[in-house]
Amino acid sequence: MHFIVVGAGNVGRLLVDIASRSRNDVVVVEHDVTRANDIANEYDCLVLNEDATREETLKEAGAARADALISTLELDATNLFVCLLATELGIPTVVSVLHQPEHRELFRKMGVNAVKSPDQLAAESLYRTARQPAIIDYMPVEDDAEVFEIEVSDAAPIAGKTLEDARSGGLIPDDVLVVAVVPQDGSGPRIARSTTEIGAGDRLAVYSGRGTDPAVTDLFGFFDDYR
Repeated sequence: MHFIVVGAGNVGRLLVDIASRSRNDVVVVEHDVTRANDIANEYDCLVLNEDATREETLKEAGAARADALISTLELDATNLFVCLLATELGIPTVVSVLHQPEHRELFRKMGVNAVKSPDQLAAESLYRTARQPAIIDYMPVEDDAEVFEIEVSDAAPIAGKTLEDARSGGLIPDDVLVVAVVPQDGSGPRIARSTTEIGAGDRLAVYSGRGTDPAVTDLFGFFDDYR
């Protein structure tokens, strides 16, 4: 695939590393000469020490054959302008770092997939881990909805019950769905079915329409000490 990465800061450099190791054709656009030279010296890719807000720069970067453009600049306004140029040039997939959540709608209207800044994602992850250490990982879906992975504690109300019994007994709300189970016995992940019995120590992948609300996570264990 042909990727155009705009910006060679911390995020951009990581993107270049990942895309290059996956043997993609990568072009980097970086206005700062020092960053541009660093990338050129470290990676086997084309680096343009140019301004990405110029249409000619994106054309030189191969916009006509690009599969995706990823903008990682430090200001939403600049990212937005670069993405606008990219969409007008017909690049199929345009992605940007999002620094201010209130700007998401602007990116969405342009057909740009905007992703929270790494600093914000890291802060949210650290907060969640400190508040609810049983949550192993999570992924935002839309609004408050999330998919998260959690380990079932010995004291969990759901432990020892099938999913069918837990739902019919009112333990699992309508907006919560257990998607997959990784049993403690090491037998490997499996799709969660109504007859699946949940045991202490099992790891669950859970969809929740209200996110990691304690009213939801308490189904899988009691974490009052961490609130």
